Formats: sequence, structure tokens, C-alpha cells
Amino acid sequence: MNKTKQIPSYHQEKIALQENLATMIPKESLNVFSTDANLLAMEITNPLKVSVGDKAPLFELPNALGNAVSLQKHLEKGPVVITFYRGNWCPYCNLVLNSYQRILPEIKALGANLIAISPQKPDSSLDMKEKHALEFEVLSDDKNGVAKQYTTIIKNALEAVDEAKKLGIDFYDFYDDKSRDIPVPAVFIIDANGTIVFAKSEGGDYSLRVEPQDILDVLAATK
Repeated sequence: MNKTKQIPSYHQEKIALQENLATMIPKESLNVFSTDANLLAMEITNPLKVSVGDKAPLFELPNALGNAVSLQKHLEKGPVVITFYRGNWCPYCNLVLNSYQRILPEIKALGANLIAISPQKPDSSLDMKEKHALEFEVLSDDKNGVAKQYTTIIKNALEAVDEAKKLGIDFYDFYDDKSRDIPVPAVFIIDANGTIVFAKSEGGDYSLRVEPQDILDVLAATK
């Protein structure tokens, strides 16, 4: 792996994102979203449903083109990094998937593959993949059937949904149902034997995410 390459810092880029959002979004709207994140941080401190040492629940889900993608078949090629995210409408999801894309060469150099999963319909997954030129699989997990085996599922707050609608973002456009069910973001690394070797979530505050460097450090240590 190229030691001289600058690995993106999600934390630093999040600060820049929040500064940018403050210039684009009314303060009242930002307060609604901030309150939502703070409440979730207090309510959800340990969302993970599986731990290091557990066997990873296997799955097969459609990708952005509607083709079935099997975790087992990916594991036959080597370790797999799985990240669960909320949706295209979430700026922090956009930011973190973009940062993971930028370390994809390092992930692959360490013999692993990356998969991102959300409950969005395939068309929305395709939008996400194209918008950020993502070169890894972006899968659609209808009704969070897979996500609920790995992390906690919550209902996106009506206040946040309504506030986003005022800003021109219709939350429901991204999904096939009106449940408002979304996963608490989390990252898992599964070795080629199907065992979870890394399981981490920063909790309910969706502005906090697993750092790219954390992923690379675990892959390097388990190679």
C-alpha cells in the first residue's frame, strides 16, 4: 500500500461540510436536524446486532442495476467491508461514501472488497453510485431485511422528514414504502471465512461515521 498517499479524514471533511451547510440552509432547519441527531445520540449508544467473532449473516441483494449480489460469492474472493447507510438525501452518507471510494484502491490492494447497503430502491442506489462515481457495489435492502441483522433500525423523525421537504428533498422518493425505517450507520469487516473481525458504529448521531483509516488499519492487521 502506498504509504505516502493522504488518507481522507472523515472528521475534518465533516467540519468543512457543516460549515458549507450553514451557508446554504436556514438556521431553523439546521436546528431541527441538529436536535434530531442529538436525541438519537442519547437514545442509541450501542446499535450493533453482531460482534467481532460472530459469523456474518449471509445475504443476496440487488445492486444498482437490479442484479443479485451475494455476500458468500464476494467472500470467496477475500474479506468484505460492509457499510450500512441511510440514503442519498443524507449529506453525511454522501460524504462518507465518497471518502470510502477514495480509499478503494487501498482496500483492494489489501485483498478486500467494499459493499454499501441502504433500504433505498435500486434507482436511488444507482443515483448515488453515479453521483459519486462509486466503483463498489451499492445494494438495495428492501425493508432493511439484512440491515436489521447487523445494526439497529430506527424511524426517521417526522420533524426531520418535514423539514427536508421544505428544502425540496422528499424523503419518500428514495424508498418503496412509507415506513421511514432506516439503519443506524455501521461498518463491518468480514474475513474470507465469514467471521466478523471489525464491527463499529458511532451510535445514533448520524453525523459521526467510521474513519477510512480505521478500515485500512484492520484490513492491514488481518491480512
